Amino acid sequence: MKPVILTIDDEENIRNGLADNFELEGYEVRQAPDGRTGLKIIGEGGVDLVITDLRMDGISGQEVVKKVVSGYPGIPVIVLTGHGSTEDAVQALKNGAYDFLTKPLDLDHLNQIVKNALHVKNLKTQTEELKKELNRKNTVDDMLGNSPALMNVRRVIEKVAPSSANVLITGESGVGKELVANSIHSLSGRSDKPFIAVHLAALNENLFESELFGHEKGAFTGAEKEQKGVFERADGGTIFLDEIGEINQNVQIKILRIIQERKFERVGGEKTLDIDVRIVAATNRNLENEVKAGRFREDLYYRLNVVEIEVPPLRERRDDILLLAGKFLQEFAEKNNRTIKGFSPRASAALVRYDWPGNIRELRNCIESAVVLCSGDEIRPEDLPQYVKTDDRDAERSISIPIGIPMAEAEKIIIRENLAANRGNKTQTANVLGIGRKTLHRKLEEMELEDTGSDD
Repeated sequence: MKPVILTIDDEENIRNGLADNFELEGYEVRQAPDGRTGLKIIGEGGVDLVITDLRMDGISGQEVVKKVVSGYPGIPVIVLTGHGSTEDAVQALKNGAYDFLTKPLDLDHLNQIVKNALHVKNLKTQTEELKKELNRKNTVDDMLGNSPALMNVRRVIEKVAPSSANVLITGESGVGKELVANSIHSLSGRSDKPFIAVHLAALNENLFESELFGHEKGAFTGAEKEQKGVFERADGGTIFLDEIGEINQNVQIKILRIIQERKFERVGGEKTLDIDVRIVAATNRNLENEVKAGRFREDLYYRLNVVEIEVPPLRERRDDILLLAGKFLQEFAEKNNRTIKGFSPRASAALVRYDWPGNIRELRNCIESAVVLCSGDEIRPEDLPQYVKTDDRDAERSISIPIGIPMAEAEKIIIRENLAANRGNKTQTANVLGIGRKTLHRKLEEMELEDTGSDD
């Protein structure tokens, strides 16, 4: 596709001359007789570079530069004039112009400048796309796991992220709701704008509204200067409101107004501020029950809950436990300058068996502790916290194998008992035994063991 150059000049012969020149160079050319028309054409999209006269009736070339640089920062602007001065050149460059040339023009020189400007533009575009792609990849990679429950969460994130819909993330404490919110932001069109996470339950009750909406100087005792709140700092981007069920009715009304009108006032201020922010909220409470109890506004609940993403607890995605544990093991081994190759089979079984009421956060803390306490080259049960080793439901089991039994029979007992300990879950059993799931299926068939379990 040909690069598109827009020429803005009130002299028709200049525009036509430039058009003939650039078309010969292989560019597509659009023309505008004044700044207002030029800005309208830019707003319609598709322009790659602008060449504008400096002095024109109505909107001047300097104003064109300012508006293009602020509103369309990826488009380079070259300023031309027959009445140029050093002051004009300096001002145009300060305003963000790519270059400044005086008439009569050296077309060869102009063509080279245009070529360089478009090359720089392409490099910047490629760099930004690479940054976005890396950001997306890193965020998705952080959501480690292959369980069906997590894959479903990923699919919903990918669908909702490009939209402008508000999202409500539900789930127990520690399941990774902030990571889901960050993924939504990273995959959205706002990914180059701020992502600000606010943990509402941790805010000072006396300064709650000031933290969210900011305050004016003198608004209250100690307000010695104007301060922006998190909503204002997140303008253009995404704000993540964790534990949204903790806010009082007064704050609920103000957030509802932001969603409906995109307006708010700082504490102690009279000036109404406009804001463009996407709200992703999270809660471990049942907000429907909170609405019924009169503690949460029904209208706000439905405004926040345009799309709901329920993040499953770790006990419902046991297939992911060892993957996550392995990631945390690598992280903390590097941090503590340790060489630890992995988990013993018994330690793996204990990790998979435990219910993890604190979810991923608890698992992470557990692995950090195990790395610190580990005295060998692998994590053993004795390195794990006592509550993980002795889960009330399934304390560590032992397997009795009589002396003199053939190896094939011993293997059969080991597989059968481990399968029973893992409640028939073949994926977990294969992980504990250190074999592939297909290998386990084959052995079950060869040993004629009843295959009544599930893969998940």
